[in-house]
Amino acid sequence: MYPVLEEFQKIGIIPVVVLNDAKDAKPLASALMQGGLPCAEVTFRTEAAEESIRIMAENYPDLLVGAGTVLTTEQVDRAAAAGAKFIVSPGLNPVVVSYCQRKNIPVCPGILTPGEIEQALSLGLDVVKFFPAEPAGGLPMIKAMCAAYTRLKVMPTGGINPQNVTEYLKCDKILACGGSWMVKGSLIEEGRFDEIQKLCQEAAAIVKAARREGK
Repeated sequence: MYPVLEEFQKIGIIPVVVLNDAKDAKPLASALMQGGLPCAEVTFRTEAAEESIRIMAENYPDLLVGAGTVLTTEQVDRAAAAGAKFIVSPGLNPVVVSYCQRKNIPVCPGILTPGEIEQALSLGLDVVKFFPAEPAGGLPMIKAMCAAYTRLKVMPTGGINPQNVTEYLKCDKILACGGSWMVKGSLIEEGRFDEIQKLCQEAAAIVKAARREGK
């Protein structure tokens, strides 16, 4: 497992961020660091994403900042040049996965089926994203589908919230959960970074409590 993915496991909840204006990148990064969730998956589907990653990486080198919604090798190059430390994609594209591997960039592709899991394993991956998690059956689906794949770890994303995240985190198949409730677009656009920090602190506390219960 890549060291970055091991850090995911320690953090527990990975904030999935949509930034429409790069000016929000620095205060958001500060809120994440101060809030105890030192990580950001910046979705690469806005014009501000590339510059936002660059600002976060330059100003907060200890922040695990990466690019999400990466669909092409060209986006991989742009994200990596901006300072992305990992790549996340919504689906399993062998071309993108292999390209990241050749460049030694940690990559976590999305899967939904046993066939996709086996394809991921054949590519040498031991961590996959399960997306969209809740619409696709949530934790019961993960437990049923992944039982046969003993070394696989899963990062569910999509529909994860404060009400259901604890049950996910208590499951030994879960590496970490992707979530966006603490970094909602409205909070970012309104500059409510103190509230984001508080929500991150609450999320970090949920992780600690879930890990205690899961032992």
